[in-house]
Amino acid sequence: MLKLFSGRASPALTERICSYLGIPPGAIEITNFSDGEIYVQIQENVRGRDVFVVQSICHPCNDNLMELLIIIDALKRASASRITAVIPYYGYARQDRKVQPRVPITAKLLSDLISAAGTDRVLTVDLHAGQIQGFFNIPVDHLFAAPVLIDYVQNRNYPDLVVVSPDAGGVERARAFAKRVGASLAIIDKRREEKNVAQIMYVIGDVEGKHCVIVDDIIDTAGTLAESAVALAAQGPLSVSACCTHPVLSGPAIERVESSPLEELIVTDTIPLDSKESPKLKILSVANLLGEAIRRIHNETSVSSLFV
Repeated sequence: MLKLFSGRASPALTERICSYLGIPPGAIEITNFSDGEIYVQIQENVRGRDVFVVQSICHPCNDNLMELLIIIDALKRASASRITAVIPYYGYARQDRKVQPRVPITAKLLSDLISAAGTDRVLTVDLHAGQIQGFFNIPVDHLFAAPVLIDYVQNRNYPDLVVVSPDAGGVERARAFAKRVGASLAIIDKRREEKNVAQIMYVIGDVEGKHCVIVDDIIDTAGTLAESAVALAAQGPLSVSACCTHPVLSGPAIERVESSPLEELIVTDTIPLDSKESPKLKILSVANLLGEAIRRIHNETSVSSLFV
């Protein structure tokens, strides 16, 4: 029997997934002691059940990570037959390799912690680095939110659409997106001077008189996004929009989006945006995508058709 529980990072998304699956969310109590310690109690029988736990590792990422591990441990000790961690946003994914001496590979550390807690399987969306799947010694189902974003962009019926990669590292993602929507491709050439600070150099590709959509997987402080929008706007496009899977939107991100030439920022609900509002934000849900993957995993049928 399928059971779906939520941590405190993803209750709204969990409700949408449950609505798609036609089941109620699992009963769980999560509170904090006065010193900040997290207390979890599963409030229904899960013995022998196929259990899924939905929790994004987003702000406050350390608390949400610890909460996920504690929920998994509680389910394991309650004799759940299989525990799948549904992690719409896998935090720390940008720390996936050593780029300097004496630094950690934190994405690998997280995979070890999640596995050690008792997780049997992981379901996630748009890992910042696909090789993170190899950090796990348990099955990982890696979904892509592109179909959700592509449907929305196609329904806008943009003539002369150009898909823009905000940097050289995102070219493969932008090229695949452009192919799916039948658009041309442009690239922003940038050089990062320091963390969360980007210097935009110039635009590679023809964007004059066209509608531009910047495609990225994560938008954090929106510095790169805002500078990219300014660089594109200087080339005379008809409009500049952007889309991403994971709207971290930390620090001055909303203000930067508001003051930029962007007409619209299209994001998904892998990260809740309850406290962040902007008329430029358009939030799409990945609930149906995750719900269908959960249904197929539970029924032991193929999930591969969703990996597109």
